[in-house]
This record gives sequence, C-alpha cells and structure tokens, in this order.
Amino acid sequence: MLLTLVILLGATAIAVTLTRRLRLGSILGYLLAGVAIGPSGVGLITDIHQIRSVAELGIIMLLFLIGLELRPHRLWVMRKSLLGLGPAQLIPTALVIGGLATAGGLAWPDIAVLGAGLALSSTAIALPMLQEKNLLPSIGGRDAFAVLLFQDIAFVPLVALVPLLSSGHLPTHVPWLEVLRALAAVAVILISGSLLLRPVFQAVGGAKTPELFSAMALLVVLGTAEIAHWAGLSASLGAFIAGVLLADSEYRHELQADIEPFEGLLLGFFFISVGMSADIGLAAQHPIAVTLAVVGLLAVKMAIAFGLGFFKRDSLTSALRFALALAPGSELCFVFFAAAAEFGALSPRVAGFATLAVALSMVATPILFALSENLLVPRLERQKPPAPETFPETATPVLICGFGRMGQVVGRVLNLQHVPFTALDRSPAQISVVRRFGGKVYFGDPARPEVLRAAGAEEARVLVVTADDEAGVLAIVDTAKRHFPHLAILARARNRRSAHRLMDRGLTRIIRETYFSSLRLAEWVLEDLGIAREEARHTIALFTDYDERLLEQTHAIYTDEKQLIQTTQQAADELAMLLDADRARS
Repeated sequence: MLLTLVILLGATAIAVTLTRRLRLGSILGYLLAGVAIGPSGVGLITDIHQIRSVAELGIIMLLFLIGLELRPHRLWVMRKSLLGLGPAQLIPTALVIGGLATAGGLAWPDIAVLGAGLALSSTAIALPMLQEKNLLPSIGGRDAFAVLLFQDIAFVPLVALVPLLSSGHLPTHVPWLEVLRALAAVAVILISGSLLLRPVFQAVGGAKTPELFSAMALLVVLGTAEIAHWAGLSASLGAFIAGVLLADSEYRHELQADIEPFEGLLLGFFFISVGMSADIGLAAQHPIAVTLAVVGLLAVKMAIAFGLGFFKRDSLTSALRFALALAPGSELCFVFFAAAAEFGALSPRVAGFATLAVALSMVATPILFALSENLLVPRLERQKPPAPETFPETATPVLICGFGRMGQVVGRVLNLQHVPFTALDRSPAQISVVRRFGGKVYFGDPARPEVLRAAGAEEARVLVVTADDEAGVLAIVDTAKRHFPHLAILARARNRRSAHRLMDRGLTRIIRETYFSSLRLAEWVLEDLGIAREEARHTIALFTDYDERLLEQTHAIYTDEKQLIQTTQQAADELAMLLDADRARS
C-alpha cells in the first residue's frame, strides 16, 4: 500500500503541475495521471476498486463542505432553481438519451437505465472546476449547483427502482420498507444534528485539544454518510445534510479548516481512479463507436443545458458555463450501472461501454472548459458590450477611468460634495454590477483618445486613473499626456515599480493602492502591542515621510536591481537609526 501511495503522489505531482502550467486546470492532471498509471497505461496500479473505495471519501467530504456554505435560508432562496431547473434538465436529457439508445436496438430496461444514468452530471468534476475559476457565485455556477443537488437527491429513487427493472415489467407496488428506512435515516440525521452536534462540539472545543476536534469533525462527516448509506441513500447526501445543519454554527470555519486538507487529497485520488477505470483497450477496439458515444453524450447534455440557460435569458457566457458544468457523466453512474448489471437490468457489455463513455466524458470536460474560458468567453464578453450610450452633453470637471473598488470610492466622495463626474470602464461585467446598485458608468476604452474626447476630456480639469491593471493605467496616462496635456492626472499604482513607471511619465500625484491602508493597519498593530497612540502615529508619520522620499530617490535607479537592493537596505538601516535617535530624544 505504501508503494501505491508513492506512485499516486508522484504521478499527481507531475501531471497536475503540467496541466496547470498549460492552463488546463488540475482536474485534467488527476485524470491523465490515472490513465497513465492504470491498467490501460503502464500498469503500475491495477487494483482500481481499492483506491476508489478510499477516494470516494473525497466526494463525501466535498458535499459536507458545500453544505457548510449553504445556510438554510440560502437553500430556501435556491428553491426555484432546485425544483425548476433540476427536473427541466434531468427529464428531457433522460428522454433524449433513451431515444438515442432505442435506435441502437437495446431492450427497454437497458434504455431506461442508460437514459436515467447518463442524464446525471458529475458533482466531483463540475464543482471543483467552477471553484478553481471562482465561478460558483456566478449565475451559471449557482444554477449548475442547484441542478447537481437535485440530481443527488433524485439518485436515491433511481437506485431504488433498479431491482424492479430487472423483472422486465413495471412495478405493481411501492417498496414501502426501503422508503421508510430512508425517511428514518434522514430524520435521525436531522434530529441528532439539530440537538446534539453543537453541545458535542462545544464540549470537544472546551477540551482545547485540536486533534480531538479534528477527529470529531471526521466522525460527523463519516458517521452521517454511513447512516445514509445504510438506508440505501447516497452517502454524500448524508454528509451534505450534516454540513447544512452546521452551516449557521460558530464552529463552521474551524470545521472547514479541518476537513479541507483531507477533501482535497482524497478528491484528487477519486479523479485518478476515474482515469484508471477508463478502458482504453475497449476504445482501441471500437474507436468510432466510443467517439460517437462520448461526443453524442456531451452534445446532448450541453445542448439541453444551454437551451435552459438561454430560455432563462442568461447571458451567453453564463449559459455556456452552465452547459459545460453539466456536460460530463456522473461518478454516480459507476454505482448505478454496477447495481443495474448486478440485478440484470443492464447487460454487462452495455454497462462496460457506458462506463467508458462516462469516464472519457469526465476527461474531456475539463479540456473543453479550459478552452472555453481561454478562447470563447473573452470573445463572447467582447461581442456584447453594453448598448452604445451618449455621454453627458455638459462636460464634467472630473473623469474617472476605471470604476472598480478605488474609482467607486472616489465617485462617492465627489457625490457628497455635489461634484459631477464621468466614469468610464471597459469591463461589461463591472458595468453591469455597478448599475445593479444604481451607479452610473459608461462603457469605453479610456486609452483611446476619441473615447476620452467624447467623454469631455477637453473641458475636464482632473483625470483620475484607477484601472486595475498596470498596462491599462500606463496606456491611459500616455494617451492623456499626449492629447490632453492640460489635465491634472492622478493615477493608481499597484506597487513601487508601477509608481516609478508613472514617475517616468512626469506624474507626481500617485497613490499606491494598498499603501495607506497598510499604514493604518500597522498603526493599529502598534497600539494593540501597548504602544501609546501618539507614539504610534508619530512612528507611522516618520516612516511615511521617509518612504516617500525614498521612492523619489530610487526613481533614477529602479531598473538597476543590484543598486536598488543596496540603496533600499541602506535606507532601512538609516530609518532604524533615525527612529532610535528620535526615541532617545523623547
């Protein structure tokens, strides 16, 4: 087992590093590592089931952490997406896939199992894929999560129906015993979670033993998963319910910190096991059939999901992300198809072929998603800028170029003084956010002289450049200095080097974006250490004055790294001596 672990970690380190450098995400790296070391690759590991039984704990922990982020009131807010989008995606997808399976001449139990199983999507692929790009809070991310949650819940009755399909005719009775056992398990998790979890964590936390708290956290996750599994439910569903119950507790952040390291590693092992399970030999024997199956599966699921997003009047970008998130087959398919084959509801040959198609769809989706984010999404966002608008007929004295965090603060202060201004930004997404909150900002690239002229730069007095990228700031400043030399320019610098580049252009009113907030934070730190407030303020004032002079002194040598380092070190020693001398005089 130790050698197996070494092989897994080594393959992960190599493959994930490679795919991250290629901007294809870490999930694809895990999948390719599994293909490489598995039976279809070099065969370093052949016992796939041993790894998967451990790796599935990663999915359980992932659902627990998601539950921690979902407070009950947020679930209530999601009810329309959960009960609306969920069935609207699952039912049509199952029917279309079942219809395509009918054309293959399969028996109706095979058709029913394939339609229902392949309509499910991979939570383990979609959510980390969206999290890696920070897209879960987006419209497409929230909708995808709602559908995936509905699918996890729907998986329970789907598995319960599998034994009934093996008889070849429709069921004539409801399996009340299984239903009651499932309801009892959910009730036990809900009641015990509501009444016992907080007191138990309070007692464990009072013991002030970190490892005991971690052990209790793991016990909660695995215990609720086992209760759900015993009742025939999805184990991850039990962990998810436990996470929701603890979402409003004061222990939420501590639990998240304890579980995340286990979840990340085990989820990576799950993706590796998926890659290992891909039967490349079968794909080599029937390349055309396998390719058509994977392409058809992805095409059907993406088309239906994209249509739903378009029907909701989401943006093309949101609809595309929603479609890609739901494109791959689900990890639950492995369980579903295995159970169906065991009960005779799905032939072993069809089960093996469908499992391969699901595994390959899980490999293909991160590639498609990365290509979409790098190639399609930027073009879609440029294709649909806000509708062209006319700038105010009366020129304003102030132009703000870049209406993000800093630009909005400047604008709010000007509003307090009733000073009119014109704000420009070249990000449609940022403009949409500002306008939802009632702000007024115009779309345009301030680096173009005709845009600045249309915004009233010839009559304006002050130009505030607060764009969030250094290249954009420098381009705007260059344009303004060349075409509108009368403007007083105030600019944002990301760091000292950025400030020096602005000084190259003759600017003297430069603000380093985190400089003053960092000084204020340092002042509070000194006060909390017991240093008198006046002494703390004096220290900060002395540092500020010296640092501003140092910025000017190093302007001439900032391209000479060796000389810059030497001058900076000398300045630090001089400042320390100055503070000591000042303290001695006091």
